[in-house]
Amino acid sequence: MEASSHDEFREFVAMRSTALLRLAVLLTGGDRHAAEDLLQIALMKAYGRWARIEQPEAYVRKIMYRQQVNRWRLRGHHAETMVPVLPEPGTEAGSGADLELRIALWAALGRLSKRQRAVVVLRYFEDLPEAEVAALLGIPVGTVRSTAHRSLAKLRALVPELEPDGPAEQLRPLSYTAKEMQG
Repeated sequence: MEASSHDEFREFVAMRSTALLRLAVLLTGGDRHAAEDLLQIALMKAYGRWARIEQPEAYVRKIMYRQQVNRWRLRGHHAETMVPVLPEPGTEAGSGADLELRIALWAALGRLSKRQRAVVVLRYFEDLPEAEVAALLGIPVGTVRSTAHRSLAKLRALVPELEPDGPAEQLRPLSYTAKEMQG
């Protein structure tokens, strides 16, 4: 790799790794160690092709999605590892009600199946269209729709404070800052 490409890669990692780690934490159901591994694998794969990548962040995100789907497929249906302590909220998080909703959503997201969590994260947190979610997960668009519908219904049952018409905006509080992720 040329020195300029190497420098561009280092700059990309410095600027975008926090946001990419947030996504990885969501995809892994709150398992920070698995999220760090997922991000590291994605960055290693991207590094080897860095000079040919046109949209680096999209490329790394796609690697992460596919890598996580492969992990799910290889592991089969095993019990998920739950995080015993939720991340501490940052000072900029908002009101107490927002924090309670955020914590409840975080816990509820961890109770979804792996496929349901992937669909919710990709569809509402990442705001991807159904067709792209289907392509990333290797499932039909109809399955994405039905899984999203069932997932949102389960989230609403687990967190009654959710409004029926606003899943995307209410899932946004799941993102948190790098400071919060240190815990």
